[in-house]
Amino acid sequence: MQEKKLWTPDFIIITGVNLLITIVFYFLIVTLGDYVTQRYDASISMAGLAVGIFIVGALTSRLLIGQLVDVIGQKKTLLIGLVAFSLTNCLYFFSDSIYSLLLARFLHGMAIGIASTACGTIVAHIIPSHRRAEGIGYYSLSTTLASAIGPFLGLWMSQNFNFQWIFAFCLLVSLLALAASTFLKTGSAKHTDEHPFHFTLGDLVERKALPVSTVMFLLGLCFASVLTFLNSYSIELELVTAAGFFFIVYSFVILFSRPIAGKILDKKGSNVIVYPCCILLAMGMATMASTQSAWTLLTAAALIGLGYGSLQSALQAVAIKVVKPHRMGLATATFYICLDAGLGFGPYLLGIIITETGYRNLYWLMAGLALLCMLLFYMVHGRHVAYFRERDRLEEQ
Repeated sequence: MQEKKLWTPDFIIITGVNLLITIVFYFLIVTLGDYVTQRYDASISMAGLAVGIFIVGALTSRLLIGQLVDVIGQKKTLLIGLVAFSLTNCLYFFSDSIYSLLLARFLHGMAIGIASTACGTIVAHIIPSHRRAEGIGYYSLSTTLASAIGPFLGLWMSQNFNFQWIFAFCLLVSLLALAASTFLKTGSAKHTDEHPFHFTLGDLVERKALPVSTVMFLLGLCFASVLTFLNSYSIELELVTAAGFFFIVYSFVILFSRPIAGKILDKKGSNVIVYPCCILLAMGMATMASTQSAWTLLTAAALIGLGYGSLQSALQAVAIKVVKPHRMGLATATFYICLDAGLGFGPYLLGIIITETGYRNLYWLMAGLALLCMLLFYMVHGRHVAYFRERDRLEEQ
């Protein structure tokens, strides 16, 4: 029996589509705040709302589309999401008030929620089961690359072009993603045996994937503390220049470590990756808390890249491993709902903590949270790894 390949044309296309839509996401995150304050003379908090409501929209659509993606058809869902993603991008050109902009951001977020859930579901189906963690690791690198490319292009364009050109660039990238997705040859099958849509918690999220996704929510809080407050923390430490290289180091480490971690997970199981990476993440947060120099700050970036970067793809692989194939769409949506919730609502929760503790103590708390996640993972999945490996072995026979 011939072994299924990982690097198929469909795998390359869906990874590229995810790269393009995520570039738009990060591109607008770094530019939209200035646009809101300049165009509408809005407050910083209102600018923050305009940025964050995008994630609320994504969460809303993930709840609705998770159980329908396999019923509608994965490719059709992706095309619907990308058409909506392109059309809602056009709303930025016509927004004439802060409220119409907020509506545009919410709808744009809903569209990316549909498209990215479909992408994750398609990739989960086309990756060979014995290389699932490795494949998801490579697929997730598209998000890592986008987190470096998007902000860089966004800042450069905001300094050299007006916002009409910025929105035009985002529309062009969205249309490229839509065009690329039409070449997909898989993902068209429907699972018509699924029960009809029900608006209940048990039908909007995959219960089997929820425990490990909850661990991802807590890990998302850890990373949100870096994403949101690194700039302010570096100003306090007078390490602004070093902070500019933080995510370059972070992305560089992930590019090399995540594929290796995926191969190890497929061969040895999730425990071999998750526990050490939780420790590495805790070490990175502790280094953030105690940093006094540029080198220690960049060391923290490397440790967080090794830890959090591998944990995200590893836990996504676990989330889809524990469900049946026809539930992978809902499991993928559940995972991203929890991840988005951690990254989206985390800054507000962590901001309350900072007012009481300061930045250094926040990062010490995040180091403790990373270690707590190691214990939680053992309770919800780690102690059952042998069962799932044996189940996979029997299914492949």
